[in-house]
Amino acid sequence: MGIYADKACKNFREGYNCAQAVFLAFLDVTDFDKETSLKLSSSFGGGMGRLREVCGAVSSMFMIAGLLRGYTAPNDDEIKGAHYALIQELGKEFQSKCGSIICRELLGLPEGADSPEPSRRTEQYYKERPCENCIRIAAEIIENRLLN
Repeated sequence: MGIYADKACKNFREGYNCAQAVFLAFLDVTDFDKETSLKLSSSFGGGMGRLREVCGAVSSMFMIAGLLRGYTAPNDDEIKGAHYALIQELGKEFQSKCGSIICRELLGLPEGADSPEPSRRTEQYYKERPCENCIRIAAEIIENRLLN
């Protein structure tokens, strides 16, 4: 237990954004190649391109849930509803453990988008932010809820 969470945190420490760090940790279950995974998840870092909206780790958690348990029938409301219920449960679990699913709230930032310039990754950066813990929690939720 925790292998995926460790991978996700390692990815984050290597410089991948929060969404990429989580998505990349699950390559073995998504059947995506590394480059596609990184490109697909790249836009969701910083709460969707540093708009500071939904946390990138949460976005990747939802994308992985879609790949593993998603639906393809456009007119089957029962299946859609069951999937959306799963997504809401995952979001609530993350929120109960982290306090929010919104990036700006997790970081204590004011309303609105942030600069598009990425923050420099320093030891101070990692100490001041809850991101690594949020990444770990998202990966643990995926592992516990979707892989077992």
